[in-house]
Amino acid sequence: MALLSLCAEAIPGGFEVATVDHRLRAAAAAECALVEATCTARGIVCETLEVAVAPGNVQQEARRARYAALGDWAARRGLVAIATAHHADDQAETLLMRLNRGSGPGGLAGIRPVSRVPGCAVPVIRPLLEFRRNELAAIVTAAGVRAVSDPSNLDDRFDRVRVRRALEAADWLDPAMLARSATLIGEAEDTLAAMADQAWADGIVQAEATVLVPVSAWREINLRLLERALVGLGGTPSRSELAALLDMLGSEGAKANLAGVMVTRRGERFECRPEPPRRPVRK
Repeated sequence: MALLSLCAEAIPGGFEVATVDHRLRAAAAAECALVEATCTARGIVCETLEVAVAPGNVQQEARRARYAALGDWAARRGLVAIATAHHADDQAETLLMRLNRGSGPGGLAGIRPVSRVPGCAVPVIRPLLEFRRNELAAIVTAAGVRAVSDPSNLDDRFDRVRVRRALEAADWLDPAMLARSATLIGEAEDTLAAMADQAWADGIVQAEATVLVPVSAWREINLRLLERALVGLGGTPSRSELAALLDMLGSEGAKANLAGVMVTRRGERFECRPEPPRRPVRK
């Protein structure tokens, strides 16, 4: 609602609104109706999108369904991007959650100002990342807009809620500074990604089903190049699997299999090729 109010002031007539009903709570339909009514009162085009959430991790599957629906809606309406209201407190929580999982720089960069979400047809922009939660609440109050609270934000079965409560209790931690750290890590991540892209462009050799990856002086770049090669050959390696693979490839002729791809150290290159099919054992 804060983002809606800010857009109405900054770019009147230059945006549309979609609100998503995940059909997980009975009250969701009424909440979406509230968004529609608010938009109608201001002459803003609004559409409610109903989605079906697949079984499994509820928050993960809801996010996947939400962004797929939003992307389809944006493409249908001729919109160039989707803006969401993620803020500095969200960023601080994300950074702490990923620190607790041992994430690398890509994960610790947190919520990016602009990104492409898998399954979403248009870019996602997040213009409120420097705002605090209480600042956005004050905007809603000043605008005289009614808002509702999602009860899942109080459900401590979810990791984010537990981290949020721990952050609120740790008054020595400054969410704004945590969010700033995520921004700086994001800048470092962009640099590493550019270095890996350049190393790939300068040194990669592909021949049929074999990819020869140059060995870099930097471990992080080696991890990124190997990941790119393995994904291109049909693998889906995790970060920890790639780190273990790299540890096994320190000497000439060393080889290891990961995600169906055989990787062999050949001088200053890693040779990556699909593992040959295993011959059946005859009895």
